Amino acid sequence: MESAKGGPRVPLRDRARYRFDRTLARSPGTLMGWLVITCLVVVVPVSLLLVWTDPTSPTSLSGRLIATWRISAETLRLGAATGTPLRLVLSAVLGLVALLCVSTLVGVITTGLAERLAELSRGRSTVLEQGHVLVLGWSDQVTTVVGELAAAQAPRRRRAIVLLADRDKAEMEEALSARVGPAARARIICRSGPAGDPEVLARVSPRSASTVVVLPSAEPTADAEVLRILLALRAVLGEETDGPPVLAAVRDDRYRAPARLAAGPLGTVLEADTVTARLIAQCVGRPGLSLVLRDLLDFAGDEFHLADATAFHHGSFGPALLSHPDSCVVGLLTPEGRTLLNPPADTVVLPGSRLIVLARDDDSTRVEDCRHLVDASAIAAARPEPTSPSRLLLLGWNRRAPLVLEQLRSTARPGSVVDVVADSAVPGPREPGGGEPAGPDVRFRSASLSRPEILLGLDLDPYDGVVVLGPDRGDGPDHPDDWTLVTLLAVRLLEQRTGRETRVVTELVDDRNRPLAPVNDGSDVIVSGMLVGLLMAQIAQNRHLAPVFEELFSAEGNNICLRPAGAYIHPGAEATFAAVVAAARDRGECAIGYRRHDVARTGSGDHGIRLNPPKGERRIWYAEDQVVVVAREHHHLPSVAAGPDESATAAPAC
Repeated sequence: MESAKGGPRVPLRDRARYRFDRTLARSPGTLMGWLVITCLVVVVPVSLLLVWTDPTSPTSLSGRLIATWRISAETLRLGAATGTPLRLVLSAVLGLVALLCVSTLVGVITTGLAERLAELSRGRSTVLEQGHVLVLGWSDQVTTVVGELAAAQAPRRRRAIVLLADRDKAEMEEALSARVGPAARARIICRSGPAGDPEVLARVSPRSASTVVVLPSAEPTADAEVLRILLALRAVLGEETDGPPVLAAVRDDRYRAPARLAAGPLGTVLEADTVTARLIAQCVGRPGLSLVLRDLLDFAGDEFHLADATAFHHGSFGPALLSHPDSCVVGLLTPEGRTLLNPPADTVVLPGSRLIVLARDDDSTRVEDCRHLVDASAIAAARPEPTSPSRLLLLGWNRRAPLVLEQLRSTARPGSVVDVVADSAVPGPREPGGGEPAGPDVRFRSASLSRPEILLGLDLDPYDGVVVLGPDRGDGPDHPDDWTLVTLLAVRLLEQRTGRETRVVTELVDDRNRPLAPVNDGSDVIVSGMLVGLLMAQIAQNRHLAPVFEELFSAEGNNICLRPAGAYIHPGAEATFAAVVAAARDRGECAIGYRRHDVARTGSGDHGIRLNPPKGERRIWYAEDQVVVVAREHHHLPSVAAGPDESATAAPAC
């Protein structure tokens, strides 16, 4: 049906609704008028019906109208006065004024409450906490850091964890709830806003925080943003030296010095990419190390603590190793604050020193002589480790690849070779000079690794190990782990073809993809973001541990090693863990645990790793078992040379 002008006829209902909506949009007074009309249209007819159907109502028309007015007035709260018309008008005016005042008051309260709730939901309100942990920024490590800090809370000393990031508050709370879980023992408070803005930063009370953690984002400008946050923090706190300790992470080492300066004297700055590269390089020659580090860094089991050393003052460090039945001693914190990891056994423990121990908690560091648990007849004689060269294949390239090669250069044995296969050519080498250590032969070859036939055409027989590095975000697949999983699957198929297992060290970005990685039992999967997050959580809990982890993850100094148990205990002999500690002490090492070979291959949750067992734990030791020790590695480094048949030469140094 059409209108007179040829257009479609609009239904009466739609026209009425349009007019009604248009009147509502004019002003609040129009809305109030419609409300009055609606009330009268409903209330007056119903009141008339009630009066006319009531047998006790007056019989006269005036009496019934007065009764109708009384019912309508009581319903609308307009008063119920009767009498002359003037009294009725005054009663109605008073009722309307009262209704207007009450309605206005309710409206003001409702609007204010709604605005306050909206402000709270946006995360813009001020935080008034004392001794809280303040986390600034959002990154892949945030759920790990917050989750571990929540898990580390003591039942009697619960602290709030305040998170400030330029994200929606509801999104942050949902992400943390999904990954951290509702059973966390700490209060997690999220606030939304740019952490680099001093005015916004002041809302989360950084001055009263116990620790401030600054996380780098996944954006290309992440390091500059971290530096901006540190400067904003400095602007809020001022030049005071008694502010909270600050822990920050950057990806590029060029930002480390400025970040340290901005963080202040109590600041600690980590290089996330360097830490990841060191872990990858260390895992190449130490199968199972990633599992040990994961168990060591999380708060679910045993971790490093500082213990009282009064019982050993003026004595040597060696006896302390066999004087803690429920913890493992690994070093000293001197009165000057210097960290000595795995010092010589004759090192004097000065008054004011503290022991660095691996323990369940602070209450598990009791002192008790355990020398009677050592059976000297079960201890094996020390034997030299093999120093044969190795051949390594590196598949893929990202921004951490030069750092990985730099670390391999510091740990390779004489004659070692690293072959790099990448999708595109990479920069050439920088020759070592001026006393700088040389590295293994590094040779490059370009190949399209995104094509399965290229991956399946690789020959893995000459190699002792394979390192798989996924692309950076934005370089290739939408998610770097997609390419990494495909490459690992190809390596697994090559292993099945040849019947020979190859030790693989790979890096993943998302911990949820770790169970999907098709690798054998002798391989290591490093979730870079998660391990860096675990490390930051450990240092946030105790900043004195920063030098400990700095040395453990460096190419020089003491590292965590897995060594054959037969080098400490005669294979097949029954002995306590105290005997293992004594054997390691005689070799200048600190034993902190072991890995059972029979459990490592069953796919159990702990992969056979047991850190900090009681000194009195007795078991039969096999040659295939491994002992976890803190020890100093000795490397013999070859010179850099390039393969003549390759498209490029050595890796660039950093």
